[in-house]
Amino acid sequence: MATKLLLTFSICRLIVTVGLTLDPSELVLLGVDGQLSVDPTDVETASLDFGRLTRATPPLAVLHPASAQDISQLIKAAYRSDFGFTVSARGHGHSISGQAQPQTENGVVVQMSGSRRGSGRKPPQPRVWPRERYVDVWGGELWIDVLRSSLEYGLAPKSWTDYLYLSVGGTLSNAGISGQAFNHGPQISNVHELDVVTGIGELLTCSEEQNSELFHAVLGGLGQFGIITRARISLEPAPQRVRWIRVLYSNFSAFTRDQVYLISLHAEPGSQKFDYVEGFVIVDEGLINNWRSSFFSPSNPVKISSLKSNGGVLYCLEITKNYHESTASTIDKEVESLLKKLDFIPATVFTTDLLYVDFLDRVHKAELKLRSKGLWEVPHPWLNLLVPRSKIADFEKGVFKGILGNKTSGPILIYPMNRDKWDHRSSAVTPDEDVFYLVALLRSALDNGEEIHSLEYLTNQNREILRFCDDARINVKQYLPHYATHEEWMNHFGNKWDWFYQMKMKFDPSHILASGQQIFTPTFPSSLKMVAS
Repeated sequence: MATKLLLTFSICRLIVTVGLTLDPSELVLLGVDGQLSVDPTDVETASLDFGRLTRATPPLAVLHPASAQDISQLIKAAYRSDFGFTVSARGHGHSISGQAQPQTENGVVVQMSGSRRGSGRKPPQPRVWPRERYVDVWGGELWIDVLRSSLEYGLAPKSWTDYLYLSVGGTLSNAGISGQAFNHGPQISNVHELDVVTGIGELLTCSEEQNSELFHAVLGGLGQFGIITRARISLEPAPQRVRWIRVLYSNFSAFTRDQVYLISLHAEPGSQKFDYVEGFVIVDEGLINNWRSSFFSPSNPVKISSLKSNGGVLYCLEITKNYHESTASTIDKEVESLLKKLDFIPATVFTTDLLYVDFLDRVHKAELKLRSKGLWEVPHPWLNLLVPRSKIADFEKGVFKGILGNKTSGPILIYPMNRDKWDHRSSAVTPDEDVFYLVALLRSALDNGEEIHSLEYLTNQNREILRFCDDARINVKQYLPHYATHEEWMNHFGNKWDWFYQMKMKFDPSHILASGQQIFTPTFPSSLKMVAS
């Protein structure tokens, strides 16, 4: 009874506020089995994200769906309403610039992750198909739970993100990348099938063979064409253990040359390549022992000054070999054979051995440490760029040794990927070269009185980096993009823009979905007013 009263109150509020063409007595016809909440805590949570760079106008309500049908009914109500409201899907709230928040005065957030709370119907649990080697998962499922479910059958997804407490629908709406992408491609290249609720409320199954236009548009589509309610993810036999290795470089050319060589081995047998290739930049001596670099033993600190770094900058290559205990006897020889072909600084090989699940979940352990120190829920002015290989040396000179100086406020990742592992039919965009780099400046703003750690300083530095790339004609593409103007979005998508726009008009003609991306303005009869960002 309490749930029905809350639902009734929520619907009445929508009617009064946005003119929803529903009578409360017709609530049963809406068919919502989940919870449509106006609880202040839910509303406040939905107006914040991990970036903490913007606080959105609080949504009218937050839907905790029990099924894809709940989402379908909500979007149909929005689409058919004379006044209308926008709908934003939110996973674990890990967006940076309000992308999962409503940017209109009238918005409803669909809380995809954590929607199994309370009593009543709940979204389906992951279902593993061992023989077919795939798993069906709810769009709000966190990758850590996908891992746990698939490991029960000795299987695991092929491609990951560094942090596993992200929703499946969220990463598939961007790309989903980590050190395995050179070999298996991004997560969007490892999807067999999707269930999607479009911007007119249709629930469609799509794949390469069925509704293929929608399938490719949604993958990397920034939530513009539909809300992913189910994904069928490809699996492979899961290894038991990981040999985790880091080596240091003072010469950037040697560092990038070795990285590119290692990802060129993607077609070789497993024994002749690494399974994961990443790297990071060290411009601050203290950073080498920070949360991301805690791999290095405090009893054996690495001093930049003790190494002949070029311009005060070091580069760390991070690589792994997966293996089973039954093949442990060969792992040393395989690693040695690969390492001897690399040109790192002698005597800077750091190695550890751990369970596969512990390696994949490594960042969460760092998160817990940061939370304990009050350093997690702070502004995160992250900047993620895809840089063409031909321009990475120019980027290094201008940014790592120029703009950043010798201080930073967080990790700087850098690693290459093979473009042929990305499906050009998806909405995701990359530089137009066979090899390109992710450069991720994962900085945190701290209110500690130091200007270089302030949000204003870091935000201005991000702008300076982007201006440098424009001036130097480095054709970067933003990953997890955020732009302020329509023209910037058109430039981002380049020759995909016309197709992207056509797909938007086909699957979300009223521009109801994902208004927080600020790509399209909702087109309701009442002319919704966009909130100034």
